[in-house]
Amino acid sequence: MPSTVALLSIALMSCVMSAAVLGSLLRADVCGVARWCAACGIISVGMVLILAGTHVPRWLGVAVAHGLFLVASLAILQGAREFFGRRKATFSEYAVVIGVYAVLLYFIYVKPNLDARVAVSSGYFAYVRGAVGWTVLRYRPRQRPQYCYYFLAIAAFVGTALHIARSAAYGLGLNHQTAFLDPSPLNIAFLGLGILSFPFMSIGMVMLAHDRLAERMERLATVDELTGALVRRAFMERAAATVAAAQASGASVALAILDLDNFKAVNDQYGHAAGDFALQHFASTMLQTLRPGDLFGRLGGEEFAVLFPATDEAQALQLTNGLRMAIAAHPCGQTPYTFSAGVDEFGPGEKLARVLARADAALYTAKALGRDCVVMASSHGESDEKLAQPG
Repeated sequence: MPSTVALLSIALMSCVMSAAVLGSLLRADVCGVARWCAACGIISVGMVLILAGTHVPRWLGVAVAHGLFLVASLAILQGAREFFGRRKATFSEYAVVIGVYAVLLYFIYVKPNLDARVAVSSGYFAYVRGAVGWTVLRYRPRQRPQYCYYFLAIAAFVGTALHIARSAAYGLGLNHQTAFLDPSPLNIAFLGLGILSFPFMSIGMVMLAHDRLAERMERLATVDELTGALVRRAFMERAAATVAAAQASGASVALAILDLDNFKAVNDQYGHAAGDFALQHFASTMLQTLRPGDLFGRLGGEEFAVLFPATDEAQALQLTNGLRMAIAAHPCGQTPYTFSAGVDEFGPGEKLARVLARADAALYTAKALGRDCVVMASSHGESDEKLAQPG
């Protein structure tokens, strides 16, 4: 049977490796990783103090080590909450940490009782692990692969069960220790299970950080950095899939192509920085005004497209004109602009490229009519003016 010193040494190496792996992700600036890395480092220091035993003063090897473990556990919970954009800790939790530490000091110096220390500290660690597991399950992003989130949550809940059992065993007098590293069978069992559960939690933290990095890369590949609209390739792929699904179910789908009017003049008069700001303003207004489920993409330069699922061309005409009116109602500061648009509806079995071409032709008609208007394409490939200048 392995000794408690050997088990704790293995746990120390695991914490050091976890800190090193998490430290390698610090430059990625993923929320929560810095706290997780710091927690692993703090726990490592605490374990070194415990292993040092009689080679360090008792206050350093016992009192300080217990305080480090409490702080590190809270840092893990704070990191989990920070990762999901939640409030890192409550005042009551800080008060609990101080209170638990005061109780531990009481059972170290005033009324020495190792069993009571183990029961109290394990109860605290059970709460922290449970809170980590609940946070991960409650706030995991539903659109992301779920494996890594369930992995960390399960590891946290297993740790919770372990610490509850440990707290109960020592609190109810089912086991008795005279030293922290007492090689009793139950103590070795708890240490062994704890050594297994913490590395799994560390692996889960790393998996979450990598999932966040993967999400960033996917976003860079699909979302235009300047405007937040889908890039052309992503828009065309999602639009084609949406159209195919709608045609299979017999639902209507419409498309609008939007182009900012005289945008070169905006750049020439106000500068490219102002032009970029106008594009951001335009995209932000569109994203706030469009319905859930509408697809918004940047085709290139100042040209954008909107796909309207479950919408016929008359409804799309009204919706697009509503977008134009939203821009008019919220002008872009010192760089005012307007946009023109062409709208068309998908016929049975029609491909995206064909409808794009008709909507584009309607857009050029809108430009020829004086701009700042929406035109609906006819089914014969010509364009009929449906909405002219704003009134």
